[in-house]
Amino acid sequence: MINVFHIVSSKTWGGAERYASDLVAHMRHDPDFYVEVVSAKHDHIIEQFQKMDIPVSILPLKGIRDLDSPVRLARMLRKGRNIVHVHTYRDAATAVMARIISDNPSTKVVFTPHGLKRPSLNYISKKVYRNIDRYVFVSHFAYDYFLAHYPRMNKSQTLVIPESVLHIDTSDQERVPDLRKNLKMDDSQALIMFHSRLNRDKGIDVLLKAITRIDKSKYRLAILGEGQPKVESRLKSYIIENNLVENVKLLGFQRNIRGYLSQCDFGVQPSTVAEVQGISNLEYMKKGKPVITTSNGAQPEYVAHMENGILVKPNNPEMLAEAIEMLCDDKELRLRLGRQAKQDFDTKLNYDNFYKKITTLYNSLFD
Repeated sequence: MINVFHIVSSKTWGGAERYASDLVAHMRHDPDFYVEVVSAKHDHIIEQFQKMDIPVSILPLKGIRDLDSPVRLARMLRKGRNIVHVHTYRDAATAVMARIISDNPSTKVVFTPHGLKRPSLNYISKKVYRNIDRYVFVSHFAYDYFLAHYPRMNKSQTLVIPESVLHIDTSDQERVPDLRKNLKMDDSQALIMFHSRLNRDKGIDVLLKAITRIDKSKYRLAILGEGQPKVESRLKSYIIENNLVENVKLLGFQRNIRGYLSQCDFGVQPSTVAEVQGISNLEYMKKGKPVITTSNGAQPEYVAHMENGILVKPNNPEMLAEAIEMLCDDKELRLRLGRQAKQDFDTKLNYDNFYKKITTLYNSLFD
C-alpha cells in the first residue's frame, strides 16, 4: 500500500483544492492507497474534506520559515511508502524538508503547480526544485510557462496530465433549489451560469459589463461563488445601478456546485488572466453544457471554437456580449455544442483516464 498525503494550505477554496478533493474522494475507495489531507487550520477548507470522511491532519503550514510543520509531517513519513502531493511551492518546501528529516528514502514528493506563478530561482528555491521527484502539469500551456522561466529544469522529472473533474453524487443534490422556478423564468429565457471566485481575474466584471448590452427579456444569470466583502459589495452596487436586480442573482458559495450545473443552458467563464486549465470549463463540458470562455491560456487545448464551446478574447465585453446573445437566441446551437462538449469530455478528458495516469505515476516512483 502507498500512503498519499495531499497538502492543502490555502484558506480559500479554488482549483487546487478541487483537484485535491476529487483525487482523495476517488482514491479513498482504492485498496492500493491510503489517503489523507494535511491542511492549515482553515475551518471552511477542513469541513469540505471531513464531509467526505477523509482523514485530515492540521499543521501550521506557514512556509519556509515554519520549522514546526516539516518536523511534525516527518513523523507521519518515517515508515512505509509515502507520497506527499503538493500544490504550491511553499508546501513543496515543507514536504522536501519533512522528507529529509524523516530519513525515509521511500518518501516521494509530487508537485502540481496551479496558476501561473513565475518560479523563484534563488539558492533555496533551486534546492527545493531539485528535490521534487515529479512535476505534474495540468496542461501543456502550464508546462511551457514553467519551463520558459526555469529552462534548466530536469525534463525527465516532468509530465503533463490534463486535469479532469469528478462528479460525486450526494444526497445534497436533492436539496438544490429549482433555479428556473426561483428566478421566475419562462421557457424562452436562457439560464446562464458563472461559478468561480468573485474577482477581476475570473472576469466577473467583464461579464456584468457584457450582460448590460443584452435584452433583459432573454436571460437570467446565476452567479455562484464568493469573494472579498469589498468585491461582493461592489458587484451588488453595479447590479443595482444598472437595473439588473431581476436578471442577475448572486447565490454565494455552494458546496454542491455540481447539483446546479445541470439546470443551466450554458456557462460563461471569461477569465482575464491566463488559465493553466480552467476547471469550471471542464465541469460544464462533463454536464453536456457549452461554455463561453477566453482564449488566453490552456482553454484552446480542449475548447474548440464553435464546435464544443465558444472562445472569446479576454477583457472584451462587446465580443463576450455577442457570444452570450448568440447562445441565448439559438437553442439548437446550445444543444449541438453541449452534445459535442460531453462527447469530447467523455473520450478525452474523463476522470478515469486522469486517475489511471496519476496512480500509474505514483506506482512508478517505487519501481
